[in-house]
Amino acid sequence: MLSGKDRGKTGKVLSVYSKRDKVVVEGLNLMKKNRRPKKQGEKGEVVSIPRAIQSSNVSIVCPGCKKITRIGYQISGDKKVRICKKCQTQI
Repeated sequence: MLSGKDRGKTGKVLSVYSKRDKVVVEGLNLMKKNRRPKKQGEKGEVVSIPRAIQSSNVSIVCPGCKKITRIGYQISGDKKVRICKKCQTQI
C-alpha cells in the first residue's frame, strides 16, 4: 500500500471492483463490525473486515527483487507475459 494508515504493508488482493476502481487487500484497511448472535445462547462478537481502497494507492511487489514496481509486457513464444520493470523477471 502506498498511502494511508497501512502505508508500507503488503497483502494478497482478495477482490477487484473495476467499475469503481477499487481493490480489497487482505489484512489492510480493516473495519470493525459488530456481529449479532445467530442462535440463542451465542454471544455477539466484533469482527475485523477489510474494506475496499482506491487502486491508485496500491502497487505490485516483484517476487524476484522484492521491490515495488511497475509492470511491463513481453511476448514470449505465443504468450504475452508480465515482467518487472526494474529487474526484468517474469511475474
